[in-house]
Amino acid sequence: LVLFLSFWSLAECGKLLVVPQDGSHWLSMRIVLEKLRERGHEIVAVIPEVTLLMKTSQSFTIKTYSVPYTQEFLDRHYHSISEKCFGNPPFLEKLVTLFLNISELTNMFSSTCRHLLYDEELMKYLQDSKFDAVMMDPVLPCGPIVAEYLSLPSVYFMRGLPCTLDYKATQCPSPYSYVPRIFTSNSDHMTFKERVKNFLVGFSEHLLCYFLYLKYENLASEFLHREVTVLELFSKASVWLMRYDFVFDYPRPIMPNMVYIGGINCEQKKLLPKEFEAMVNASGEHGIVVFSLGSMVSEIPMKKAMEIADALGSVPQTVLWRYTGEAPPNLPKNVKLVKWLPQNDLLAHPKTRAFITHGGSHGVYEGICNAVPMVLMPLFGDQMDNAKRVETRGAGLTLNILEMTSKDISTALKAVINDKKYKENIKRLSDLHLDRPIHPLDLAVHWVEFVMRHKGAPHLRPAAHDLNWIQYHSLDVIAFLLAVVLLSLFISFKCCLFCCRRCCCKKGRTKKATKSKSH
Repeated sequence: LVLFLSFWSLAECGKLLVVPQDGSHWLSMRIVLEKLRERGHEIVAVIPEVTLLMKTSQSFTIKTYSVPYTQEFLDRHYHSISEKCFGNPPFLEKLVTLFLNISELTNMFSSTCRHLLYDEELMKYLQDSKFDAVMMDPVLPCGPIVAEYLSLPSVYFMRGLPCTLDYKATQCPSPYSYVPRIFTSNSDHMTFKERVKNFLVGFSEHLLCYFLYLKYENLASEFLHREVTVLELFSKASVWLMRYDFVFDYPRPIMPNMVYIGGINCEQKKLLPKEFEAMVNASGEHGIVVFSLGSMVSEIPMKKAMEIADALGSVPQTVLWRYTGEAPPNLPKNVKLVKWLPQNDLLAHPKTRAFITHGGSHGVYEGICNAVPMVLMPLFGDQMDNAKRVETRGAGLTLNILEMTSKDISTALKAVINDKKYKENIKRLSDLHLDRPIHPLDLAVHWVEFVMRHKGAPHLRPAAHDLNWIQYHSLDVIAFLLAVVLLSLFISFKCCLFCCRRCCCKKGRTKKATKSKSH
């Protein structure tokens, strides 16, 4: 019986191809892959030979392909991103730098994708492996090209796409009036001025997409031997696993194949390592503050680091600061610098009073899961929007990292620690977030397995994909009805005119007849 059940479970297992994205995107995807591996599925991840965080794994098979850059170049590139976060050049220089950065990134990543697609040995292996589905982070659309080439159903695992391509590709309504666009730092309750800004940003999104994805469109058309757009590739996804939820994000319309799995990275609390347990216990009744600006920020300009250190010394709490740069000379006694910290486990500790974070989605969700009020110092990307969402919910305060002073940091930190409303608001958010029928990780695993079992999810695909923009907005119907109304009015007018003329003619003849009789 045991042998039979073993063979039965193996028969139920599938084979999944994974095309992930490097950086923090990989951290939450890896959790899902490890869970799928535990359930007996065979996982094959295709990654470049030079990566930031994606390394070899014992849980699943790793297939690598060559890239046109070295590890030193990649490390230097990501290090330069963190350095630029603390620069404050003039607006025009900032705009030029942004354009050059986008150009450099698209060149590097599209070149990486080209090396994958034209690795004949690897692509033949993928074709011969007979996968059931492909799971990917599509922010850089190499995965969708691979899925289209292999004719495999795809599952997207993501935080969001630039210029709301995720909602455009799913044919999901996204009104400018209450759905804030990325990088606007708007809430869903916008003033007239903010709605104007939101409209202009939304209206110009296609320009950003053009710069970001033109090279991918050309590469996809060349590789697939037909004209194809990025939007068309994205629209082929079977299920979209979105790392949002409506406790953190603003309510908005979604489509049947969009599944919200926000908080998937929130793990069960584990015992703290002895060194951290000792530091937490030594904090006494005041407790601790956890401070981390994410894995991509290794050091801060000394002047800014000294300002931060000065502010941290103004609170009685012990501050555990994840920092790998040179220690500021004015580092106070209550601040402990560490190169790594168990962030989720520290946030789950009852002695944690506040969380200073850059506003990345992983950290924000860990703060929400563990009900810790936040001071947010967003650096780049969607972090400004994340910070706005937390602040709008009354669960934290946001600081401008370029303009903040030591006094600003100290005031904000004392406020979230001592003002009970921040703790009450984050506790309410935490209760709402955790009150769910199924954990986001289990939900994500279910939908990946669903697509693998059923070879896609075509029943969730709306008919809007088969309509052109005239049909989608019913412009042809409106034109037809308008023509009918105008024709009816024209006929009615002509009939009235005809009747009036007949009546007038009869009256004229009657008058003439009366006059002739009188003569």
